[in-house]
Amino acid sequence: MMHITLLGLVLWLYLTAATPLDSNTFSDTTDYPLPNPGNVAAHDPNILEYNNFFYLFKGGIRVPIFRATKLDGPWEKLGTVLNHPSVVQKQNRKRPWAPMVTLWNGRFYCFYSVSQPGKRNSAIGLASSESIEPGGWTDHGALIHTGTGKGSNAYPYNVTNAIDPAFFVDPDSGRPYLQYGSYWEGIFQVPLTDELGVETSASASVDHLVYLPDAKQKPNEGAYMSYRAPYYYVWFSHGQCCQFEERGFPTKGNEYSIRIGRATNIHGPFMDRDNTSLLDGGGSVVYGSNHKKVYAPGGLGILPGTGDRADVLYYHYHNTSIGFKPGDAQLGWNYLDYIDGWPVPRAPESHSTSLNPSYHLKLLAMLYLAISFIATV
Repeated sequence: MMHITLLGLVLWLYLTAATPLDSNTFSDTTDYPLPNPGNVAAHDPNILEYNNFFYLFKGGIRVPIFRATKLDGPWEKLGTVLNHPSVVQKQNRKRPWAPMVTLWNGRFYCFYSVSQPGKRNSAIGLASSESIEPGGWTDHGALIHTGTGKGSNAYPYNVTNAIDPAFFVDPDSGRPYLQYGSYWEGIFQVPLTDELGVETSASASVDHLVYLPDAKQKPNEGAYMSYRAPYYYVWFSHGQCCQFEERGFPTKGNEYSIRIGRATNIHGPFMDRDNTSLLDGGGSVVYGSNHKKVYAPGGLGILPGTGDRADVLYYHYHNTSIGFKPGDAQLGWNYLDYIDGWPVPRAPESHSTSLNPSYHLKLLAMLYLAISFIATV
């Protein structure tokens, strides 16, 4: 039985061996809680609760659709929003980015991005369907162009990058808005018509929401707006999101983190906890890398609370036990508490092993060793 014992020992040593994580890169702070794991790979997730299911949409080929009865899964892949590559004739139209799906006036709408890293030649496309399930979606093409395309020479499209769309309805006026933007001149908000076209009337108000005026690099993107009386909240991701294998890891703190500002009016001005305007580089960190397990959280959204559930902050992050390729990004989420009107992520009820995918393998190895030992005595 000696060979069995040695095999178990080798297995245990392999599973418990860990490559040390550089403290200059990976934060070990406990200022933020671990996430509840969503147990699905997702980059730029979007979740819509409908008809007793959670529907998850993410960046990927023709915008994948998943469904689950709980946020921690299991997630069933149903199909895709688009049946073919986007009708938008720009790069990467087979693989749209950062979708957002909403139910508006009895119809489902999917906003999506067509772009490529580091380029402004982008577009926000729109598809719609009577059903949230795959098979009935119509691709309406580009709603907004930047770089080239119809309307791209008009402000603010001539200074922005048309990616990361977010849809929000003002609870005060009932009017729909679109938030979007990445790098360059930052994040903007434009009003939409009732048919979800871009409002172009002379009275249409364009709002500049988030900007880094003094920085050479302006890594703010992925806006999302939520409301909890009396505040409107602008959420966004700041820092390097991905491509860590190609570009390397940034200095600690320069990777993605989730930031926020608030206002009592949908048009702003939005201020952070230190009363710094988001147009002056402000933005309070709500959630960042932590415990040397969670790295570069961002690409966020908010699920409004119900009578039985608090608001939920969800996002993608890199689990340092899994990897840092774009396809390794995982869904994470936390309930939100509000302290002095500021959202604070709540720790999971149980998280001691939630981010360690080899935990059960280690238990198996321990059991294997015990049985092997008993067999030898």
